[in-house]
Amino acid sequence: MSRVLFRTRIKFCGMTRAGDIRLAGELGVDAVGFVFARGSTRRVAPAEARAMRLAVAPLVDVVALFRNNSREEVREVMRTVRPDLLQFHGEEDDTFCRAFNMPYLKAVAMGGAEDVAARELQQAHPQAAGFLLDSHAPGGSGGSGMTFDWSQVPGGLHRPFLLAGGIRPDNVFDAIVATRPWGVDVSSGIESEPGLKDGEKMRRFVEEVRRADLQAPDEPI
Repeated sequence: MSRVLFRTRIKFCGMTRAGDIRLAGELGVDAVGFVFARGSTRRVAPAEARAMRLAVAPLVDVVALFRNNSREEVREVMRTVRPDLLQFHGEEDDTFCRAFNMPYLKAVAMGGAEDVAARELQQAHPQAAGFLLDSHAPGGSGGSGMTFDWSQVPGGLHRPFLLAGGIRPDNVFDAIVATRPWGVDVSSGIESEPGLKDGEKMRRFVEEVRRADLQAPDEPI
């Protein structure tokens, strides 16, 4: 029986402890994220993130998350933490996002009443390495732990997209089978409380992603 020759990428975001980062690497996670957005319960200072970066395993990317931060704040994080990828969750335009000469993801608010058009996304952020589809409403912030209607994922995206928003070990299989994303991004779904990851939830999440990768597109669930 044929299987999909594809591996869904996994990003664990909102990391605040070195031990959680080490376990993420042992589980084969592709990326870990540090939050520098003001107002977030998972926000860390650049110096804290730099210290935790020592726990990152080889071949695991470090992602720095911002929401309407200033250019100076972004540059400080780049100097101090040396991230591999930037992620913007606010009203940043393409000019701002690409000013740092580093690949970036742009978060897309999928919690609004109107459908999101792939063409408009790609025109607004032509230099984005990919998009992160999150469940917050326009003008809101991520990390709500709520899902959005996965049938609203815009067709015709010519860039990789990550699925986020309310994904947990008990629904990530269905999320992947329904949308076939490039990757999935999880924070609250693997936590015991904001910023504190739960080792068992982390393991179960990865197991469910790998199980979904074995599900052929035309195979009944």
